[in-house]
Amino acid sequence: MDSLETELERARALEESELADAIETIGFECTRCGACCKAESACGEGGESADEVDGPIDRSGENADSAETDAEPHTATVFPDEIRQLQAAGEYDFRDVARPMPYGLADGPDGPEGETFEWALQTDDCGDCTFYAEGDDGTGACTVHGDRPLICQTYPFSVALGGTSQPMGEAVDEEGVVRAHECEGLGRDLSRADAEELAAALKERAVRELTEAIGVRDNYRPVDPSAGQVVVHDSEGAKRPDGSPYE
Repeated sequence: MDSLETELERARALEESELADAIETIGFECTRCGACCKAESACGEGGESADEVDGPIDRSGENADSAETDAEPHTATVFPDEIRQLQAAGEYDFRDVARPMPYGLADGPDGPEGETFEWALQTDDCGDCTFYAEGDDGTGACTVHGDRPLICQTYPFSVALGGTSQPMGEAVDEEGVVRAHECEGLGRDLSRADAEELAAALKERAVRELTEAIGVRDNYRPVDPSAGQVVVHDSEGAKRPDGSPYE
């Protein structure tokens, strides 16, 4: 793979009009099904919660008790400044918004432990995004829609550049550098204005992901967390699960 700096220059050189053309060709309309906001399977009967595999952190910073299921919680990357924006929008605690990215953490005797990179949006006991709400008719809604992270603004699309994220598994369609991932809204007509809005957000996300990756790399300093501790490395340095600096 080329260097992150090379990929960043490619991201900055992306033509929004070409991205919009690709999005129009693939087609998309959000059906508000909520699939991109929810865990891979629902809570069990009687209010049982999905087992948070890989040990995500709950709002209290401790491992949540949950029933054993095969469900995997919703995982969406959120940047440090996006966390702060969501905090300000609703006066949320840091841990109401984000949790350590579960990948790479070990399951210790007192919960998850070790080092990981970046943050994921917080999840509820079912493994769904904590900001997801569902009406009586089953229609999904984002309770922070105006402040939702770029990963949410651009789903189900991504760009084929090294160092950028490819959400929800392999692409199911592609056009130029644009990839489309599993979503029931694909293939539907959308206006040019909507395609251009998506294209602008998609380019911004690609640039931000690569900028963040470079920041994580440049600010990474090895640490030796004690048993039961979690350390998150983001572009601003090493942090504790509550977002405070790890010292």
